[in-house]
Amino acid sequence: MRVGVPKEIKVHEYRVGLTPASVAELVDAGHEVIVETRAGSGIDFDDSDYVEAGARIAASAAETFAAADMIVKVKEPLAQEIALLEARHTLFTYLHLAADKPQAEGLIRSGATCIAYETVTARDGSLPLLRPMSEVAGRMSVQVGAHYLEKEQGGRGVLLGGVPGVLPAKVAILGGGVAGVNAAQMAVGMRADVTIYDISNARLAELDMFFSSQIKTAYASKAAIANAIAKSELVIGAVLVPGAAAPRLVTREMLKTMKRGSVLVDIAIDQGGCFETSRATTHEDPVYEIDGIIHYCVANMPGAVARTSAFALNNATLPFVLRIAASGADAAMAADPHLAAGLNVSAGKIRHRAVADALDLPFEAA
Repeated sequence: MRVGVPKEIKVHEYRVGLTPASVAELVDAGHEVIVETRAGSGIDFDDSDYVEAGARIAASAAETFAAADMIVKVKEPLAQEIALLEARHTLFTYLHLAADKPQAEGLIRSGATCIAYETVTARDGSLPLLRPMSEVAGRMSVQVGAHYLEKEQGGRGVLLGGVPGVLPAKVAILGGGVAGVNAAQMAVGMRADVTIYDISNARLAELDMFFSSQIKTAYASKAAIANAIAKSELVIGAVLVPGAAAPRLVTREMLKTMKRGSVLVDIAIDQGGCFETSRATTHEDPVYEIDGIIHYCVANMPGAVARTSAFALNNATLPFVLRIAASGADAAMAADPHLAAGLNVSAGKIRHRAVADALDLPFEAA
């Protein structure tokens, strides 16, 4: 199969769909890889690194798409990339369609087979291709939250871990999944006062055992969340409903109860965000303020640590890329129902029910 790797064009997105090591694996398996020039430059990979791995360098995205059967990316295709997709293409990348109807409609018109990293499943029901970026985003959320709590950033002027004689900041983490756990690990390491909120009692019990006395846990009722918002200096939204829009857990009214200069970090922004006041931002302009509360809602958080993120993502995606390249998307999905769960769009139809429901578009099983 001919596998194409375009350069990412989202604002301040430096990750790359395939590293040279991944390219070498594909070439060794007998596939042809076409890499757009400077696709890996953001993480210090030159075109020569890809040539040495066996790739061919294309002068543009148009050339890359035209030469390839499968397109491997990191972020969702922007309008100019969707225009390059054809029905013969398989697109393998993060899509997050539940919060992006224009993208979904563009992919429908393309006729391409579009498999989303974020809805591919594992045998235990987890999301193996979302996990590495959830780990990165979870850890980053505390890092950026601590930064924007600094007074010169417009924050409250609070040190997350306090000092002897001064209480630490209160951190509320909404969601006890992969992102939430990684956020908690970082916040605990910085000696903050951490509480994780979730709607699964079983999960709360697991977290209680895992963290022991390092954190507190609470059932995520509306009253409990409202109380957390009023008392916390840093609130991290880490909820996920696979394929669907994130639930809005924090209302505009709740902001009025928060301490001025507190920070909201919305990891769920790719799926529409879990705060009513959330809107997607970029690394170029990452924060905004509403009612004295700082909102950090960058839609590609892991792109800030692009090299770490690219390697982590490739570790997870490469086995699936090899499988699709070996037998084609249809055969690979027929052989693996967990990969098939990643199918969001094909032949001009929405193939994932949660995506269809979120966008109010017709669903048709593949």
